[in-house]
Amino acid sequence: MDDMLDEGVYDRLRLRQWLAGEAAGFSRRDLLRLTAAAGAGMAGLAATGSPAAAAAGPIVKPLPPEWFTVLGTNAEMRWSALADQDYLVPIDRFFVRNHTSTPIIEPADWRLRVTGAGLRHGPAEFSYDDLRRLPAETITSAVECAGNGRSYFTTQQGQTVSGTAWKLGGIGVARWRGVRLSTVLRHAGLGRNAVDVLPAGLDPSYVTGGVDLGPVRRPLPLRKALHDVLVAYEMNGEPLPSDHGRPVRLIVPHWIGIASIKWLGSLEVSDQPLFSPWNTQFYRLFGAGFPAEGRPFDRQVIKSAFELDPGAEVPAGRTTRLRGRSWSAAGAIRHVDVSTDGGTRWRRARRVGGSEGAAWQRWEIDWKPAAGAHELLARATDVRGNTQPDVAVHNDLGYLFDAVVRHPVVAV
Repeated sequence: MDDMLDEGVYDRLRLRQWLAGEAAGFSRRDLLRLTAAAGAGMAGLAATGSPAAAAAGPIVKPLPPEWFTVLGTNAEMRWSALADQDYLVPIDRFFVRNHTSTPIIEPADWRLRVTGAGLRHGPAEFSYDDLRRLPAETITSAVECAGNGRSYFTTQQGQTVSGTAWKLGGIGVARWRGVRLSTVLRHAGLGRNAVDVLPAGLDPSYVTGGVDLGPVRRPLPLRKALHDVLVAYEMNGEPLPSDHGRPVRLIVPHWIGIASIKWLGSLEVSDQPLFSPWNTQFYRLFGAGFPAEGRPFDRQVIKSAFELDPGAEVPAGRTTRLRGRSWSAAGAIRHVDVSTDGGTRWRRARRVGGSEGAAWQRWEIDWKPAAGAHELLARATDVRGNTQPDVAVHNDLGYLFDAVVRHPVVAV
C-alpha cells in the first residue's frame, strides 16, 4: 500500500473490499458477528496475558463536581474549569472516556506485542524500558471524543441520537512524550506488504447486548500509522496516569479520540484491511443520507466553546471579558466571531497567546450586558476556510457535531 494514497481513495478501497465480502455471502450482520467473535478471542488473550488489575470504579482519579460532569463510565470536563488555566488542560481536569473501566497496570509488568503478516521476521515484543530507550519525541495534541457535542443534536436541533450525551467537554489538549509509532514498527520489522495496523487496549472487554466484543481496538491505515502517531508514556511532563492510558497509549493527532487507544497492549500489522466493532458497528455515520453500511470517518471537525457554564451569571451593566477556545482537525484557527445577542450581530474576538501544535486557539472579547437573559454564540474559521455551520449534519449515532452552539447566560 502506498503511504501517500489519497485518504478518500483508501477509504473507498476498504469499503469495496468489505462489500466484496457481502457479495461472497457476508452481510453486515455477518461481519459484525465475525468482529465480535474476534473480540472474544482477544478477550481470552487479555484474560490470560494482561498485567491489568481491576480498579475500585470505572474512573480512578477524583471527579470534583466543579470540574466534571459524570456520564456513566465517562467524565466530561466543565468548561468553567479552564477559566483560569493556560494553554494545556491540567491532568486533574482532563476528561475521561472509558468504554468499561480504568485498569491498573504497572510499567514493569507491561509488554507491547507486535504480530501479523505485515512483519518481515515474525512477532516482536517491547518492554516499557525498551520503549524508553528508543528516540523520544514530544508533541502537543488534542484528544477529542467523536461524540463531543452530541447532546446538541437533541437540545438544539430537535433530533434523536444515541450515545453518551456529551456537551463540549469531551476534549483535552496536552503535551505528550513518547516514541513515534513508525519507529516502533520499523524496530519490529515492518514489511513492504503492510497495509493496516490494529492497536488493542488492555482494558476490560466491552460487552453490549450480551455480546463480548473484546478490548477496545480500531485499525489505522499504514499511511497514518507512519505519519504522526505517537506511542506515548508521558502527559504534561508526568508519567501517564491510569485514567489516561498508563503506562502506554497511542496519540493520533487530528483523528477521533477512539483511535488514540489507551493502555496499549498489542499491535497487529496486517497485509490486508482490518476491521473491528469500532470501525464497523460504531464510529461510522448511519442514517438518512448515508449508505446502509454506514460511512467511515476518521477526522474530527471544527468547534468553539466558552470558558463558562451554560446558564452562568455575569454582572449586568459592567464590562465582562468572555473567554473561550476554538479548534479544528483541519488546521489552525484563523479567526473567531462572537455574538452576544443570539446571532444578530457578530464581532471579531481577540486571539490570546499562541497555538502550540495548532491544537486549539484561545480567544477573548469584552461585553457590557444589560440585565436579563442572553444567548452567546462563537463561530470559528480555520486556515483551510472551514467555518462552523448553523446546523450540523444529523447522523443516528450523533458524531461530529460542528454547528455553532447557543450558550445561555444571565446578567444580574
